[in-house]
Amino acid sequence: MTPIFKFEGIYTPVVTPFHDDGSVHWEALAEVIEFLISSGVHGLISGGSTGENYAQGVEERIAVAKFTREQSKGRVPVIVGTGAMMTPDSIALATGAREIGADAILLATPPYSVPTERENALNALAIDKAANLPVMLYNYPGRMGVHMGEEFLDRVGRSRNICAIKESSGDINRVHLLARDYPHIQMSCGMDDQALEFFAWGARSWVCGGSNFLPAEHLALYNACAVEGNFDKGRRIMAAMMPLMRVLEQGGKFIQCIKHGVTLNGIDTGPMRPPLKGLNKDDKRALEQVIKVLKRTIADIQAEG
Repeated sequence: MTPIFKFEGIYTPVVTPFHDDGSVHWEALAEVIEFLISSGVHGLISGGSTGENYAQGVEERIAVAKFTREQSKGRVPVIVGTGAMMTPDSIALATGAREIGADAILLATPPYSVPTERENALNALAIDKAANLPVMLYNYPGRMGVHMGEEFLDRVGRSRNICAIKESSGDINRVHLLARDYPHIQMSCGMDDQALEFFAWGARSWVCGGSNFLPAEHLALYNACAVEGNFDKGRRIMAAMMPLMRVLEQGGKFIQCIKHGVTLNGIDTGPMRPPLKGLNKDDKRALEQVIKVLKRTIADIQAEG
């Protein structure tokens, strides 16, 4: 069955810049969006965890999504995150996504409640029905408490809207399962330090927070592996990116690092909303050194042609 939406390329879960008083910094958000589109990313995700969705209400999340959609002016697809603890909130976000003309939604398991496979599937299908848009599922058991397992996938896979799954479990066996048993659901990399393995198993898209500030380098890995099929080059690029992946995936300060990276590019993203706090001086220096070496190394690889 041909999917109604093909997820291909780099999809950036966009940060939400804030003023010091915690309000959304709309001008800075516009700058981020323009930087990403001009850098060649293939799509934008509004309302993901990288955008600090957990610290925003439904109305504010829809407002940010609407702004993102309007600012992008149809140049790239805009996917709206619908993840929320309560199903009515997710349905409201899904309905809002449809009303603002979003291209697709990102659909996660509600956190903390630990639903059964059947309960989780019925919840997902209710959100899917409200949006009636292409859906990228989001499997992140580390935050949600449960996997989107085989019973779940069998149930929701009956909906033609279910096009893809962002796999963020970190379990490489899940990559094998999805590639082998669910080829009709497009697999998207959601675990940055496993991007090379995802591409080797046929993934055609990568949802990567680091592309907020290093889009060219993330595009370089995608192009080498998914477009050119040059995994020798891909391994070299991935090796250069691994120090950053360790900082982002294992450092415990993912959003703080992403927002500092964007600020280093000249766009002030401001503070995080509580409970998160910004990086200290040592963390900033360490991240800046990792970025400096990464950019130089990948530029050298690219220059080789």
